[in-house]
Amino acid sequence: MAGRGRRRTQRQELLAGYLRTNPFLTDEDLAQVLGVSVQTVRLDRLRLQIPELRERLKQLARGGAELPRSLAEGELIGELVELVAGLRATSILTVTRDMVLRRTRMARGHYLFAQANSLAVALIDSEVVVTGSARVRFRRPVYYGEKVLARATIGMKKGNKYVVKVTSTVQNDVVMEGRFLVVAMGGEA
Repeated sequence: MAGRGRRRTQRQELLAGYLRTNPFLTDEDLAQVLGVSVQTVRLDRLRLQIPELRERLKQLARGGAELPRSLAEGELIGELVELVAGLRATSILTVTRDMVLRRTRMARGHYLFAQANSLAVALIDSEVVVTGSARVRFRRPVYYGEKVLARATIGMKKGNKYVVKVTSTVQNDVVMEGRFLVVAMGGEA
């Protein structure tokens, strides 16, 4: 019996760790990664007092997402879930049917680029921010229905120029990495 309790404790620690790094994982995703049933994941979440995905998303949306000064409503690609201007930003993009190629069901690259680029611009606390250059690397295709989590951080600042690193993942699997040189054109705080 002690072995089973120890395995449960380890599994619950893993579950909590996965959700700390990627709060957008579904119970089905967690069940697959942990090699257990969806019901086991739900029971573990209940024991750990971790809410279901929908409630976690609501908490994230209420918790840390300021409104970006550099973008108007509707200009950010993906759903902004965290923005600490000048420090870090996170968004999530669910790949829909209109974003994929019909035959392969793979997302068109410009959607992933647009999510990352708009997040890099949103991160800068200025009224007007433009992209000077971008270098992106696609690591693997993204498919219909997958959720892309993009995280942006400022790597370097020189005057009104910023190098923003954006890493996009699907279930902790890196799908795209990019470095964006963005320039604050005015109204910098």
